[in-house]
Amino acid sequence: MTPDTQPSLSPEQDAYLRERSDWMGAYLVLHAWGVIALAMAFFIAWPNPLSFIAAVVVIGGRQLGLAILMHDAAHRALFRNTRLNDTLGAFLCGWPVGASLSLYRPYHLSHHRHTQQAEDPDLILSAPFPITVQSFWRKMRRDILGITGYQRRLEIFRMEMGDSPSRWLRLKKLWAAEKYFLLTNLGVFAVTAAAGVWWAYFALWLLPLLTWYQVISRIRNIAEHAVVGDNNDRLRNTRTTLTNWGMRMVLAPYWVNYHLEHHLFVFTPCWKLPAAHRLLLAQGFKPRMELAQGYGQVLRKAVSKPNSGDSEHGTPKRQRQGAALI
Repeated sequence: MTPDTQPSLSPEQDAYLRERSDWMGAYLVLHAWGVIALAMAFFIAWPNPLSFIAAVVVIGGRQLGLAILMHDAAHRALFRNTRLNDTLGAFLCGWPVGASLSLYRPYHLSHHRHTQQAEDPDLILSAPFPITVQSFWRKMRRDILGITGYQRRLEIFRMEMGDSPSRWLRLKKLWAAEKYFLLTNLGVFAVTAAAGVWWAYFALWLLPLLTWYQVISRIRNIAEHAVVGDNNDRLRNTRTTLTNWGMRMVLAPYWVNYHLEHHLFVFTPCWKLPAAHRLLLAQGFKPRMELAQGYGQVLRKAVSKPNSGDSEHGTPKRQRQGAALI
């Protein structure tokens, strides 16, 4: 993009989009956990197959929501107070779903500096597309069956332990890397046990994390950067997916679908991204923006490769802790 075609902000617009709120940050974190608790209570009160599926879908969506709020914390946009931002972003948002804010922040900021370029650490997630329908559904089956989540955790464990010949040293490294994930999950288990439903931790927390969370993380990753219009144009190398309230509830919580706006205005809290979108439209950028009318439209482009006996490949080893959370 040439300088005269880049979106511009007035001082007032810039100040508004940059302004963060401790109250709004607290509300969003409480909202995510509140929805998870209500979904658990819904199934416990009315246990049947349909209510179980609904609970898993809603809880998995809010687990992604926690990762999204951790992502905001990585940009120091979740809370105005830096200590609140980093502490709550790590312990109430990132660690419960197995993501480290301290590891994710430098990785993710590198993604922003080199979006869709050779140096982009997330390029491995978008470069293989388009793929075949058959390949896509194989991935979806692995995701919903928990195979993807299980394999990713094992790969992370192996990376964290290293290759020391000492078993004790490997276990020590693993504990150092995973202790906060274990402690926060112990907290979730303690709450469910105190409520007399200890099994809910396994059925209504771990299961969604290993299944539905993996499904929607993959779809969201595809929507953000796969099969975009121009890798060298900031208005075309990232996509915003316009969708309805229901899809945002289960697939794109906390305005994560406004990904183009996030890349253009990285300092903006997630709850102000719709305002950033309206600002771009008001400046006449809509014809140049990479926009999709729903996730179905994106997936049709992403799985448009003709079937030619494609082979299945494992998850690249560079897809590590916190990779492409947002």
